[in-house]
Amino acid sequence: MLPIRVTSEIGALRAVLVHGPGRELQAVTPATRREYLYDDIIDIGFASREHRTLTQVLERYGEVYEVSDLLRDVLELREARELLIARASKVIPSDSLLQRLADRPSDELVTMLIEGAEEEGGPLTSYLNAVGYSLPAVPNLFFTRDIGIVIGEHVVIGSMRHAARWSEELLIKALFSFHPKLANAGILYDGSEERRDNYTLEGGDVHPVRPDLLLLGYSGRSSAAALDHMCDIVFERCPVTDVIVVVLPGERTAIHLDMIFSQVDRQQCVVYPPHFEGAGRLGVLHRRKGEAAVREAPDFFTALRDVDFPLEPIFCGGPHRGVQDREQWGSGCNLVAVRPGVALAYKRNEATLRELERAGYRIVDAPDVLGSDEAPTERTIITFQGAELVRGGGGARCMTLPLYRDDP
Repeated sequence: MLPIRVTSEIGALRAVLVHGPGRELQAVTPATRREYLYDDIIDIGFASREHRTLTQVLERYGEVYEVSDLLRDVLELREARELLIARASKVIPSDSLLQRLADRPSDELVTMLIEGAEEEGGPLTSYLNAVGYSLPAVPNLFFTRDIGIVIGEHVVIGSMRHAARWSEELLIKALFSFHPKLANAGILYDGSEERRDNYTLEGGDVHPVRPDLLLLGYSGRSSAAALDHMCDIVFERCPVTDVIVVVLPGERTAIHLDMIFSQVDRQQCVVYPPHFEGAGRLGVLHRRKGEAAVREAPDFFTALRDVDFPLEPIFCGGPHRGVQDREQWGSGCNLVAVRPGVALAYKRNEATLRELERAGYRIVDAPDVLGSDEAPTERTIITFQGAELVRGGGGARCMTLPLYRDDP
């Protein structure tokens, strides 16, 4: 049995890939934040501690692998190192920097690849304090979900929409190509090799909810051409027979499907109501294997019932629109399940938590779980602090790349 396998969003989590935010976030300044896709500046110390709480809870349920640790392992392999250097050479116009990369021990090379490398500026640059990065940092790396997707026993490497994240694709490809803990049945789609401008695909828009059913988001980050290509590949190489596509609005609040929808139990999900209920509900399309035409569904939940996958919505933010908007902005829909009915969420989204409680979930703080002999196994939402992490624009699902789940 391969060490990776994911057939749902809610099956018992046995292995997951994360990255704790670190010094790479120093690259995000008031002047560079938009370039790095940030709306605000994150305090590194607070964010690191919040993320550590998340990983400690995850460790109660399965193996937690850190990107930098696995990368350090694979960089001991000549083939992996050559891959990284060769690909970097196509982007970095500096022979001296490439030589520095090639000569570094694995520990130092991992640090450079994640935290970046500052330019060796001359006297004028030094006097003006205008030093930049010759090798860019990757401050979005802690959102591991976007850059790698496991579907069954196969892998999809994300094709990132923005150039600031190009090297993340390469790092994840190296891990899935060379690390034995991530051995797989093959890469279905390699975004690190994608060169077409209109082919972008990010993991926040890919939800493998059943072996034969995939939910996708058509967003500003995942293009129609890439989604069509994705459908063709999974129809050919996976058991997938149906794909439901949600047409997201071009808004900063909904950059991925998982910012407005997350499944938390066999028949329940958390959603941002205005996009799924009433006159403003989003368009929903259905692609079926063997059919050339795309069907238009009246709404998301009808489309799911048509493929025998009924879900009941739990409203992010409760009934009040203003609270819905505030908590959706705070990643109130972005939860990750570690068991059917057991999920992690930010503590800050109190109205959403009250709705979950009304739906029958027990709300438990992460410190209480970590202080207990047994972790919850049914109908529980485990909350953790995320005042700094949320400034990056994502929640628990964004920060976790499931590698192995039991069938639910």
